[in-house]
This record gives sequence, C-alpha cells and structure tokens, in this order.
Amino acid sequence: MSVLVNRVHFFFMIITNNLLSSLLETRAHTEEICAPLQTEDYVVQPIVDVSPPKWHLGHTTWFFEEFILTKYKTNYKRFHSDFAFVFNSYYESMGKRVIRTDRGNLSRPTVSEVYEYRDYVTNNLQGLLEEIDDEKIQSLVEIGIHHEKQHQELLLTDIKFILGNNPLLPKYNDTFSENPTQKFAVEYIKINEGLYDIGYQGDYFCYDNELGVHKVFLQDYCISNKLVTNKEYLEFINDKGYENSLLWHAEAWDWIRSNHIKTPLYWHQIDGMYQEYTLRGLKKLNPDTPVTHISYYEAFAFAQWKGMRLPTEFEWEAAQSYFDWGTRWEWTESAYLPYPNYTKAPGALGEYNGKFMVNQKVLRGGSVATPNNHTRPTYRNFFHPQLRWQFNGLRLVKDK
Repeated sequence: MSVLVNRVHFFFMIITNNLLSSLLETRAHTEEICAPLQTEDYVVQPIVDVSPPKWHLGHTTWFFEEFILTKYKTNYKRFHSDFAFVFNSYYESMGKRVIRTDRGNLSRPTVSEVYEYRDYVTNNLQGLLEEIDDEKIQSLVEIGIHHEKQHQELLLTDIKFILGNNPLLPKYNDTFSENPTQKFAVEYIKINEGLYDIGYQGDYFCYDNELGVHKVFLQDYCISNKLVTNKEYLEFINDKGYENSLLWHAEAWDWIRSNHIKTPLYWHQIDGMYQEYTLRGLKKLNPDTPVTHISYYEAFAFAQWKGMRLPTEFEWEAAQSYFDWGTRWEWTESAYLPYPNYTKAPGALGEYNGKFMVNQKVLRGGSVATPNNHTRPTYRNFFHPQLRWQFNGLRLVKDK
C-alpha cells in the first residue's frame, strides 16, 4: 500500500511541477507584453471594447484570487478589499463591479500597486500548489492559465488600438511581427459531401463550448488554401465595394455609413498611397499580407463581391488540415451557438462562455497575437459582427 501511495504522490508532484512552471511562465509573459509601455499607456480606454493594460493585469490576477485562493487557501487574506469590485469583468454572480466603460477612469490603484497585487497572488498560488494535491484546484489553475493567455492576446490588440489611435501613431516595439506574406498561388480544396465529426475529442484542455461532439452533414464545397490578401481587398475598395449597397447586409450598410467606414481599421491613405499602422509603427501596405482588422460585415461583403461566401465553422473544421492557419482569426458564417448536449459549468464559471451565445459570429484559427499552442482545430472564438480590433481576416469558399 505504501508503494502505491508513494507512486500516487509522485504522479501528483509531476503534475504540480508542470502546472506551476506553466503558471509562472504565463504570469511572466503577460508582464513582458507590457514591458514596452510607458506608465501613461496603462490607463487609456479609447472605446468600450478596449480595456486599459492595467485593468488586464489586475483582472487576470483577480481570477486566480477569487476562484481559487479565497476558496481553497486556509486563512487567505485578500490583497485589497476593493480589488474584487475593480477587477471583476462580467461575472454577475461574483458581485458588483466597475462598469466596463469606466475602466479608463481608474487612475487608482496605481500601476505599481497592480504589479504588487500580481506578485502577492502569484506567490500565494505557488504556495497553495506546493502544499495541496487536489485535482479540482489544479483544474481551476489550468483554466486560469488559459484565461490569462486569452488576455495576453487582448493586451496586444488593445495596446495596438490605444497606440494606433494616438495622433502620433507611436510604435509598440521593433520586434512584433504581425504581417506574414502569402506568395503562393490560390487553390480551392475540394471537400466531399458527407458526415463529419465536430468538437473536441482529445484528452487535454479545451473550453466547454468545444464540447458536445456531434456529426454534421456537409454538402460538397471548395475552400481556399489562402487567406484573402491586402492586394485583393484593395481591388474591392477600388471597385467601390464600400459604396455598393447590394453587397452588404442592411445592418452592415447602416454601420459603414454611420461610422464612415471605407477601409480596414488602421489603413491610412497618405500622398495617394495606402499605409498601415502596425505595432512597429506606420508601414507601407504589403500587398501579399493577409488582410486584417476587418469586421464580419466587411468579410461578408467582400465574399459577395467575389461571387463566393464564407465557410461555416463546421466546413472550416472539416477542412483545416488541408491548409495553414493561425495568422488571422477567420470569420465564419456560423452564429455562436451551443453544440448538442452542451452543458454549462456549474456556478460562476458557467458565465465564462454560455451567456454569450447570442448575436455573435464564430471565428476560427487564431492569429499572430495568439499565444503559442493556445488554439486547436476545435477552438471557437466569437465576436459581434461589427468588431475589428482583433487580427481578423477571411478565407473564401465556393460551392462549384
């Protein structure tokens, strides 16, 4: 019996060490993302969808404190009594919170206090993991790690929006590469009609919205091996695509007219030439780069202009092994809905995905801002159709 106990303890020690290493690496990387910022950059909130970097740092810390430390660490003392109110995001069942539009008004707590908060919570988490072998705690820490990785991506795109809407267009750094080139020819990959398994079937981490493995019948279709490029999208613009009401949904047409949308986000026409704001600063538009920072509305209109369409998320998943993906989140034609037999997690964690399954479109694939190894072929991202501050692009489908 003692040999069995020792083996079980050794097994849990391996899991704990791996989890702890992943936790510390993730926490450190979040702070590395913020390293190029000046203090003034940490508190800016240009629009409701973009949160200040300081808030991201606090919120990803609050998640660990609120869901783990306050419940499982004996005699745990909160770092600050007001931080649960300041850094809660949308968890109604977890109590009151700062209104989302007011995150930019948080001149206090200071940036240095937020970093102290992060150190305090990380150290307590490390102590908890070293003290207790508990699968539930380990599972919650793993969810917290993936939650923070999602915010690492949001940090990069929010920082880009903050700096990209500064009249001086300052660069973030000289190293972040966001514009890979596609110099290969377009081919349309034939996918035969039939039943396809959809949903996550592995043994590792996934989100609950990937579960409920089920079969979907797909008709014959052909999907592009290549994302739509800046060159192709410029042809759409030059052909007055933004002025042709026949290409747009009625809601989208109202949106582009009300907001004076004429190009993807971050495009600037200077001396008759298009340039694009990037995290490296303002750069000449590269025609071979996949177009990005477009809404679902724009992706749909472009597909209409080409006489094609966007893939459904099921068509994308069934075909994804035949092309490279991961540089742009790819808009699909699918509404964000639960899979058959989907079950929300109990308690507050059930608010993580299920409550958003209305009025949103699914995106697949990941982007240049997505942390390494964070996406899967079954990963389902989702946004409202007008949003475009993420690295969103499109891939075309034709039926014949």
